[in-house]
Amino acid sequence: MAQALPGLSGIERTALAIYGLVLRILQPLLRRKLRRRAQQEPEYGLNVAQRFGYYVDDAPPGGLVWLHAVSLGETRAAALLLPALREAIPGMRLLLTHGTATGLAQGRALLQPGDEQAWLPWDTAQATRQFLVHFKPRIGLLMETEVWPGLVEACRHARVPLCLLNARMSEKSWRQASRWSWLSGPAYRGLSLVLAQSPTDALRLQSLGGQDVRVVGNLKFDVTVSAQAQALANRWQDVLSARPVVMLASTREGEEALWLQALQSQPSRLARLQALGVLWLLVPRHPQRFDDVQVLVEQAGWRCERRSAWGAGAPDASRVAAADVVLGDSLSEMQAYYLVSRMALLGGSFAPLGGQNLIEAAACGCPVVMGQHTFNFSDAAALAAEQGAAVRVQDMHAALDHVVLALEHPQWLSQAQAATAQLLEKGRGAVAQHMTALKAMVPFAMDTGRK
Repeated sequence: MAQALPGLSGIERTALAIYGLVLRILQPLLRRKLRRRAQQEPEYGLNVAQRFGYYVDDAPPGGLVWLHAVSLGETRAAALLLPALREAIPGMRLLLTHGTATGLAQGRALLQPGDEQAWLPWDTAQATRQFLVHFKPRIGLLMETEVWPGLVEACRHARVPLCLLNARMSEKSWRQASRWSWLSGPAYRGLSLVLAQSPTDALRLQSLGGQDVRVVGNLKFDVTVSAQAQALANRWQDVLSARPVVMLASTREGEEALWLQALQSQPSRLARLQALGVLWLLVPRHPQRFDDVQVLVEQAGWRCERRSAWGAGAPDASRVAAADVVLGDSLSEMQAYYLVSRMALLGGSFAPLGGQNLIEAAACGCPVVMGQHTFNFSDAAALAAEQGAAVRVQDMHAALDHVVLALEHPQWLSQAQAATAQLLEKGRGAVAQHMTALKAMVPFAMDTGRK
């Protein structure tokens, strides 16, 4: 059964009450934001009432194993763990929750008959209580960073044990949480188990109040290349292999402008890139930005081809030959993009945004060029640089200099590609480590399929 969790002090109860009041006042702003987002991503307009703890469908039978994966990256990490969870808990019925449209869309592929999928509610006492009453989960598994004070307090009262899996804590997030210790302290103390990616993450999580914190590695190192991605890359390869493809992977707002400015600021470097025949593969992180990024590229005078124009077949050779940039305007095809690329510039790392996951690139044998801002994946980035699977540069200008160097002297590319396999091998095993640590929780949820 769920372990007894520490209670709240008077100051902490007051802080939580004020926090809840503020969130209730902000609810109209959240509704307005969701309406705006739904104009570009219709998923945000679905089941909005769930965000506030209201459910149209009948309550499902109890006994669900609840897993929260807020967005795309967390959902991909959850996908690596789920087969082991289902094996450990025969007949398991899953409740999968999300906070973003990309997470929701990606999560649908993980569902089996009897599973449920929903939005995680806004973190008010009423919404979180109604969420727990409706779904009646036996255990909660939160991916990576999703620790909310109201949710943890509601689970404490409902005696639903919460585990934080694949947990990470950047220095920036740790400092922010430390400043709000009256809220963060009870939240992290209320977790039954914390499984951290690295010793650094573990120390920060312990300092915030985590009671049972263990280092088990990063689930994302257990990624494998899917047969679908390999088949897709094979269909593209005959056309794309005519030119060296350099990918800008999961770019965030502002980084495309940095890249364009750097390209055009040095005519001699641009001439060398053009002489090498580089085909840029530009994949924005957020799908609502696809159209805006195309406009930005074309206004700069570059010819843009959209991946969506290819359909299920191979690209049109003449159109690709005439293009400067291919816009990767699709979801769930990152592995195929990496497989056809010689190297990738890591999005989120050239602006102070923390960087994106570089492990998937390594799994596809694609070396990475990263900027200075990788605090969201600091340990993985450091290990990749140490192994030679990635190189860190000062800024976008230096990144383009490195692209020229690597293509003109391909020895670095061949060595870096070999290092990607070594990086994956060094990091693998986190799924097994997670399941070993969770084994004490598994008997608690063993009867989920029969409730």
